[in-house]
Amino acid sequence: MVVIGIYAFGITNLYGYVWLAFAGAFAASVVVFVLGTVGGGGPTPVTLALAGLAVSAFLDALTSAVVLTDHATLNEYRFWAVGSVAGRGTDVVVQILPFIIAGLVLAVINAPALNLLGLGEDVANGLGLNLRAARWTGLVAITLLTGAATAACGPIAFVGLVVPHIARKFTGPDYRWLVPASGLAGAVLLLCADVIGRVVVRPGELQAGIVLAFVGVPVFIALVRRHRLVQL
Repeated sequence: MVVIGIYAFGITNLYGYVWLAFAGAFAASVVVFVLGTVGGGGPTPVTLALAGLAVSAFLDALTSAVVLTDHATLNEYRFWAVGSVAGRGTDVVVQILPFIIAGLVLAVINAPALNLLGLGEDVANGLGLNLRAARWTGLVAITLLTGAATAACGPIAFVGLVVPHIARKFTGPDYRWLVPASGLAGAVLLLCADVIGRVVVRPGELQAGIVLAFVGVPVFIALVRRHRLVQL
């Protein structure tokens, strides 16, 4: 969506990126959830991860098709798409902070509902949970958080895949602890990746998104191996 905004509407500022990223994050979240629930067994970490990779591959191909057909879009896009926190100062933070705060508040409020959903839809419904409200609240929180972060720093993959599984080892399955712990662990992991990227190729810099890929791929493989693929 950001690339389409650059290509079709000439948008080149962060505030414009934010709203385009929101639209893209919302649409992608809906598609991933729908694909992850195909088969009647409900979403699982593996099906959602595989659906996310499939959607990402399609959107990457679509993005490449757009940027390769327009030189001006390619020049603007490549500075944003490297996935880095370098050069993102307080002016960037101020612009996305309201969206981050709103997303965090919704995520924390929705944590008890996620605990009930983890027991299964029938049990959650029997305990009085409004399934539709819980899912839409979570979807809006995801959209705000990922949209704002992506608009500011570019697409940095594997943070959302790696961090929750690491945090779960320390917090257990209770989302009231898992959600804030994942937020803190994600910030720490991204900062460590940024520092490593600045050190290993001095005086140059290896973008944080590239460093995280070296961590994320093994974790994804381990995640898949923990589940029987026949269940997919």
